[in-house]
Amino acid sequence: MAGIIGASTSATALLTSHSSSSSSSSSSTRPLSFNPGQSRGKRFHLGIGVKTPRFSSLISNVATDISPAQQQAQKLSKESQRPVYPFAAIVGQDEMKLCLLLNVIDPKIGGVMIMGDRGTGKSTTVRSLVDLLPEITVVAADPFNSDPEDPESMGMEVREKLIRGEQLPTIKTKINMVDLPLGATEDRVCGTIDIEKALTEGVKAFEPGLLAKANRGILYVDEVNLLDDHLVDVLLDSAASGWNTVEREGISISHPARFILIGSGNPEEGELRPQLLDRFGMHAQVGTVRDAELRVKIVEERARFDKNPKEFRETYKSDQEKLQDQISAARSRLSAVQIDHDLRVKISKVCAELNVDGLRGDIVTNRAAKALAALKGRDQVTPEDIAVVIPNCLRHRLRKDPLESIDSGSLVIEKFSEVFS
Repeated sequence: MAGIIGASTSATALLTSHSSSSSSSSSSTRPLSFNPGQSRGKRFHLGIGVKTPRFSSLISNVATDISPAQQQAQKLSKESQRPVYPFAAIVGQDEMKLCLLLNVIDPKIGGVMIMGDRGTGKSTTVRSLVDLLPEITVVAADPFNSDPEDPESMGMEVREKLIRGEQLPTIKTKINMVDLPLGATEDRVCGTIDIEKALTEGVKAFEPGLLAKANRGILYVDEVNLLDDHLVDVLLDSAASGWNTVEREGISISHPARFILIGSGNPEEGELRPQLLDRFGMHAQVGTVRDAELRVKIVEERARFDKNPKEFRETYKSDQEKLQDQISAARSRLSAVQIDHDLRVKISKVCAELNVDGLRGDIVTNRAAKALAALKGRDQVTPEDIAVVIPNCLRHRLRKDPLESIDSGSLVIEKFSEVFS
């Protein structure tokens, strides 16, 4: 963990060196006013009016109680799964690890796009995040991981139960991470509607997809630059609205799809569409480790893990627990963290002078700086916090200049130094 926090020191050193050279840087409810996907009356499909049932009748049997036998089967299945590589055992790649931790602390940062060479541990690092994810409260046996206290993240059936005044059984569970397979179909991602069963029986017509499973969790897309364009559009729509809508034969069903989007890719496989890049709150660059001693250490650690994963994980158990406690404390502290007005003005000035389109860059930089301060155990943001996170928040939002030889992250640091000097 010291190495990750140490990224602040290296960024500050870079800033200082640049500045000196340039100067001779229990549940409660509230009114429900928004009910997407809940509709009655006629919808028109190919010019034919189709009577659409209410959403609740379509999915009334989707959320079912889990029997003790099923719970035991799930426990055995989890125990039989291959252990994941410990996050605390990842050597180097501090920029990537810090971006991931900040998004766990504040999911509203908006996710991370990780770009780098093949074999640099991108997927391993992301998947190792699972052990560090904190617990959240969800409605029991609900396929959408509904929050019993937030109507905007509830499935429609849970919302209607609340309106009727029914009690909602809740459980604690870890934030979910969902892998989006490269060859996934749209039905697998968005879910499917059984038209015949919906119209004839009116029950369990909707089979939730990966977006439903990822609600209030993390959706990880490996090799995102190889994803089909139509699935990219689906992810863009869901990331922008927080909802997924499935339509078939005039029947429309919506459910919440609020997730942290994490993507990874290799620049050699092609550039990402600017619309998709802009949806990621932060952008991390990952490079191949060049130091021979460090490479040997990485190889040896991986060999130890492959030989005996459970024993290897046990050696990092205390480090993992410390990280979990640090993340939990940071999430609790986050709401109390303050950032001075003059620092916010300077952040916006950097964004304006770099010609960053829109205000996402300003918002994300403020959020990331506050999350970093919370991670360090402080309730006040400093310029050093901003120096660490601002390249990751803005580098992917700059307009591409084919004649520009300097790295976009260096351009951000250069402008930061000028404005904050």
